[in-house]
Amino acid sequence: MIDIHHHLLFGVDDGPKDLDLSVAQAEAAATDGITHIVCTPHANDVYEFNPQTNQARLAAIRERLGDKLTLGLGCDFHLSFENIEDALQHPHKFTINQGSYLLVEFAEFMIPQNIGDTFYEFTVKGIRPIVTHPERNPLLQKDHQRMAEWMRTGCLVQITAASLGGRFGRRAQALAWEMIEKNWVHFIATDAHNLAGRPPRMSTAHEAIAKRCGQETADRLCIENPRAAFEDRKLAPQPEPEGVYTYEKTPAPHGGFFSRIFGK
Repeated sequence: MIDIHHHLLFGVDDGPKDLDLSVAQAEAAATDGITHIVCTPHANDVYEFNPQTNQARLAAIRERLGDKLTLGLGCDFHLSFENIEDALQHPHKFTINQGSYLLVEFAEFMIPQNIGDTFYEFTVKGIRPIVTHPERNPLLQKDHQRMAEWMRTGCLVQITAASLGGRFGRRAQALAWEMIEKNWVHFIATDAHNLAGRPPRMSTAHEAIAKRCGQETADRLCIENPRAAFEDRKLAPQPEPEGVYTYEKTPAPHGGFFSRIFGK
């Protein structure tokens, strides 16, 4: 399994505080069956995103781990005005392995009405936004249909593995499963922060999806799509997302989700 959202770097955000904790967290992920991790430190008004520091911390973890895991670097990107402007000027600064995929996170208290325009600007710049854990966002729990517009402009969706087992409450759990069954989800990731409350565990979610939706779906969300993002490749053709176009009120600019993401 490949984990594209994981707070593994020590001393840069609310993840591990030191190198030993980072190594222990990485080893726990390997024990769970995770083979690749994208280290995704926060970039928000609390934690500064420093590429040089992040690279140095990543190198230190790699040296200790050896060949137990394949590690990459990305960002847990907060959609602030300053971050958006920075990303548009430096399209590969925050993306996964300096490729085209970018994890984007909404605030819990406000989602700008024109965020769809921002996502479209990202796609023009060659950035493919991945909306992280929408099932945990209170605003999207109330109105998750807003995601249909963003998906039409090229956005992808990532669900937190622990949401499927109820770790973040019943509403998050119900919405996570609903979106998977509607083919609105492209990635499962741990969003791990530590070994206790937010552990690096994907196997339980992978098994649950296989049992409920089939092995092909489980592998697509936990292995195949994440590998494409890790290696900066286009996703293979995905199942048609139910209702994404049914609710469309205005035409998506310059083609929809499938035409620009999968080259159709």
